[in-house]
Amino acid sequence: MPPSSRLPASATTASRLRGLARAAAALSPLAPTMAEAKAKAAPQLELFNSMTKKKEPFQPRVEGKVGIYLQFLGYEVEYVRNFTDIDDKIIKRANEAGETVTSLSSRFINEFLLDMAELQCLPPTREPRVTEHIEHIIELTTKIMENRKAYAIEGDVYFSVDSLPEYLRLSGRKLDHNLAGARVAFDTRKRNPADFALWKAAKDGEPFWDSPWGRGRPGWHIECSAMSAHYLGHAFDIHGGGKDLIFPHHENELAQSRAAYPESEVKCWLHNGFVNKDDRKMAKSDKNFFTIRDIVDLYHPMALRFFLMRTHYRSDVNHSDKALEIASDQVYYIYQTLYDCEEVLSVYREEGISVPVPAEEQNLVDRHHSAFLEYMSDDLKTTDVLDGFMDLLKAINNNLTDLKKLQQKLEQQKKKQQQKKKQQQKQQKSQKQPEDHIQALISLETELKNKLSILGLMQPSSLVEALKQLKGQALKRAKLTEEQLDEQIEKRNVARKNKQFEISDGIRKNLATKGIALMDEPTSTVWRPCEPELPEES
Repeated sequence: MPPSSRLPASATTASRLRGLARAAAALSPLAPTMAEAKAKAAPQLELFNSMTKKKEPFQPRVEGKVGIYLQFLGYEVEYVRNFTDIDDKIIKRANEAGETVTSLSSRFINEFLLDMAELQCLPPTREPRVTEHIEHIIELTTKIMENRKAYAIEGDVYFSVDSLPEYLRLSGRKLDHNLAGARVAFDTRKRNPADFALWKAAKDGEPFWDSPWGRGRPGWHIECSAMSAHYLGHAFDIHGGGKDLIFPHHENELAQSRAAYPESEVKCWLHNGFVNKDDRKMAKSDKNFFTIRDIVDLYHPMALRFFLMRTHYRSDVNHSDKALEIASDQVYYIYQTLYDCEEVLSVYREEGISVPVPAEEQNLVDRHHSAFLEYMSDDLKTTDVLDGFMDLLKAINNNLTDLKKLQQKLEQQKKKQQQKKKQQQKQQKSQKQPEDHIQALISLETELKNKLSILGLMQPSSLVEALKQLKGQALKRAKLTEEQLDEQIEKRNVARKNKQFEISDGIRKNLATKGIALMDEPTSTVWRPCEPELPEES
């Protein structure tokens, strides 16, 4: 395959999967057509390059081919995400569970893919596994040895860091002979403690493959070099992953690739921050971690996606219940606004209204589109993009309110005398008419849905279903059933009717602390999820 602009990523242990899940959540599009992007050209895309430690204008190696957000801009995408399906930890866990390495790896890979689909992360073009590419790994290791950049000892093959003067240029570290730079304890057979394994001699009870150095299996780093070269060529545009992979994994991957083929190059190294829990780095050993499924059991998947995108991809995300409650509340507000808009527009969509979009709303849509492109082109500033949705949502709700009031007013005018009706019509010539609001709503709705889709935030099911799920999970977090909430609302209604306002206010405030907001309408009391309020001090 000739070199082209592609994006690789890797997936191995749980912590790495979480980092990749976050990067995917922040960057995966459900892209609209190329036509819109060409009609309104985006500013020059700039990305922060971990190699140069600065933002740089992005120019793909092959014009028109690259990945991620650029799909929206009209690029052809080839995205490779490889899976490590054999390593020390996997072997140990498989033996403990009494199953094969293949069975354990496949099970976890399948579960990971389900999680990614739940978060609406677009699937990669290719998803190779290490065990499917042993031949390519052996070939690459052989090439490195032929170039005198590696050496074999008793069936193990080590990369010689002293043989590559440019080693550590990605991480910017200093070569410290006291650090092994690998996952395993220091092996005294190595020429330099920082030398790392390309191939490991087989141990009893471990899977193995035949090689020129005897039976064994790949080291951690070599797999990514071999698979990226096989699918993308020796030079490609973007390499992604968590910032914890800069050293040693990506540093060693780069060294291997260039030791074998000096023309090997990655134009931009893109690294995302950690996901912390309550300001502490997640760690299983500290029991300070959570899974995607832990969260989506209580929060809508799009609330989690929104939460992740609230922080710029290069910064650490701090997980907290409060932050997720805020994200869930914002997602509910977005979907409820869109649902209200759809309900109103459903009556008018087939009428073929020909009036232009009012200037105020058209200007807002144009400004929002331009701002979206500017923020996304400036190193993918999703935080600012999400903030920008608030203006569109406010404008939709204002138009819905104004349209309802105007319709009520026009209905009343029909009941008045003819001369009074004419007088009112003269006064309204400079005011918006119903069709103006309809066109404004269509334009605003289209822009909002379009940009939400690019960010992967549009729910594939109906808005009704999404709102129902959001409300159901709010009840679960509040530890209430629908019947119990209905009882509380009825008790409050009785208290209000009997002018027992202290009791009715107490019920409302208590529910608000649980994330349930009550709203009194002319004929009934309804509720919606909300960010839980702090209990009042007694």
